[in-house]
Amino acid sequence: MEYRQLGNTGLQVSSIGMGCVTFGREIDREASFEVLDRALDRGITLFDSAEAYAQGASENVLGEWIADRGVRDRIVLATKVSGELTKDRVISSAEESLRRLRLEQIDLFQLHVWDHVSPLHETLEALNSLVESGKVRAVGCSNWCAWQLAKSLLLCQDSGLQRIQSVQPPYNLVERDIEADLLPLCADQNVGVISYSPLAAGFLTGKYGRGTAVPQGTRFDVIPGHQPLYFTEQGYAVLDRLERATERSGHSMVQLALAWTLKQPHITSMLIGARNTAQVDQAFEAEQLELDDKLRALLSNQEGSP
Repeated sequence: MEYRQLGNTGLQVSSIGMGCVTFGREIDREASFEVLDRALDRGITLFDSAEAYAQGASENVLGEWIADRGVRDRIVLATKVSGELTKDRVISSAEESLRRLRLEQIDLFQLHVWDHVSPLHETLEALNSLVESGKVRAVGCSNWCAWQLAKSLLLCQDSGLQRIQSVQPPYNLVERDIEADLLPLCADQNVGVISYSPLAAGFLTGKYGRGTAVPQGTRFDVIPGHQPLYFTEQGYAVLDRLERATERSGHSMVQLALAWTLKQPHITSMLIGARNTAQVDQAFEAEQLELDDKLRALLSNQEGSP
């Protein structure tokens, strides 16, 4: 496990982070506590939630666990605000999250999605006021593209506002758009990258084949909106390469998909989601894998590259 500074903050985060989307939505309080305990025991320090996760239930579970275990000083706590990003809404959301989390300060408060309606300057002013009041240590964004991040960085610099210190994009063997411009921008401007969905919402586990029925209770059954993102010829071509890599290496599709993302440059922390402790452990098993050049080229679809 590595620990890296997030952007220009003093926050040190683990290279594997705990995404808390399953808590209160897919697993109950007891199972969530078991997952959280295992994550902390294995050295994970970054725990990422959002007000939108199970309508606040994830934050409630996380807050109960932090209080019960007395681990506030051992973790970096991140959460997000959704919807309309007016100044009043951003500030009230942070205050509501603090109540659910039973905390006095959020380490990383993020804008969950880009708001095309609210003025960006107003949103950034709200984040700035949260930092100045001590309710938030650092601010970030999620699901933004490069031009949106660049615009915010320029506006923060020109206005003297708190800088966006991190971005949280999906990143896996199928979704690689960020390699073109977002990752280079973050590397140039020292913006932390907290990637999520390394298994493409479960698509890269191998349980979804061409033309086969979606298994009941799986992520693609619970949230069918994921299907158009991955059930494509491009997605299935990635699965084909992943299967070939599994045959060559003897490692599972899950291990290879996780290892590939973990070893990509410019990723500060890779978030994992888990319904049980075994799914936490598998990320650490993947971290130990050594991907040789041929295997990496196969996974990256770069076979034959000079």
